[in-house]
Amino acid sequence: MLLYHGSNVLVKSPKIIPSAKGLDFGSGFYLTSSYEQAKRWARLITKRRRNGEAIVSVFEFTEDKMNELNHIVYDEPDNAWLEMISNNRIDPLYKSDYEIIVGPVADDDTRPTILLYLRGVLTAEVAVTNLLPRKLKDQYAFKTDKSLELLSFVRSEVV
Repeated sequence: MLLYHGSNVLVKSPKIIPSAKGLDFGSGFYLTSSYEQAKRWARLITKRRRNGEAIVSVFEFTEDKMNELNHIVYDEPDNAWLEMISNNRIDPLYKSDYEIIVGPVADDDTRPTILLYLRGVLTAEVAVTNLLPRKLKDQYAFKTDKSLELLSFVRSEVV
């Protein structure tokens, strides 16, 4: 299966980069199965950083080997997904035992709902109900060096 990583730099050899930001699934190397999403992200990050050029790096993911690692797949927003997102947004140093986490992206459109949940205005059930109708793209967070071994660089494209 092909996965895409959008950035302002070419990435041939992915690394786990610790992040002080509250990313959805914490520190890791993030990809998506959506080329369009990776392209949008590459353009956005290049604009924000005012450096480099928008590049989508393409990787082959040996998906059948994922079962050999501790992983979780959230097929859609649910209470467990919301808890994972919340833990990482509240505490950038939050650690889970998962080596790969797959699930929907909590993007700018979902931000208001998640913030209301984090502030205690919405219950988890109401927040998830509000998020379910959205067509959220996926994200794959590779969180360990061992998980990165399942990725092989294929090519890159300036977008």
